[in-house]
Amino acid sequence: MSDPALESTRRRLTAKQADTVDRLGRAAVDLLNREGFAGLTVRRVAAEAGVGAATAYTYFSSKEHLVAEVFWRRLAGAPPVPHASEDRAARVIDVLQHVSLLVADEPEFAGAVTSALLGKDPDVEVLRQRIGTDIRARLSAALGPEVDDDVLDALEMLYSGALVRAGMGYATYPEIARRLETSARLILG
Repeated sequence: MSDPALESTRRRLTAKQADTVDRLGRAAVDLLNREGFAGLTVRRVAAEAGVGAATAYTYFSSKEHLVAEVFWRRLAGAPPVPHASEDRAARVIDVLQHVSLLVADEPEFAGAVTSALLGKDPDVEVLRQRIGTDIRARLSAALGPEVDDDVLDALEMLYSGALVRAGMGYATYPEIARRLETSARLILG
């Protein structure tokens, strides 16, 4: 059986099904890097992965769902950042930059993630909740035992706003990662 943390939003997966989902995810990123989000369809991804379109649609309800799932898997598979510093701002910055840089080398994929996560697909909503919960837990761990919910909310808003700015092309993801440091320090004093 596949790792429950990486279960599809639509069904539990056998090892063979998990391999199919992984192939579809890799094909989606390859297609995005070549054609952009506008050129992405579940049918094209299926063809690229050597999978029937009907099979692909059993796993993914839309291209937004597929892109959100790929990002969720990257995030869930990324180990937490070690918190060696005594400075909680430095720990928070490490988390924000680490998560931001998960897509930094793939601008087409990064923009697609932003578009996908803003969608209304119910399967994307499930993933948006998972992603938000994961990032909140990472930030909370970085803040340490004296977590202030208002500060945590502000840091989440900072991160999501930064990704929207990058997704809209106002800055590159590496630039956003650097700007997060300044903003996080302002929030944390």
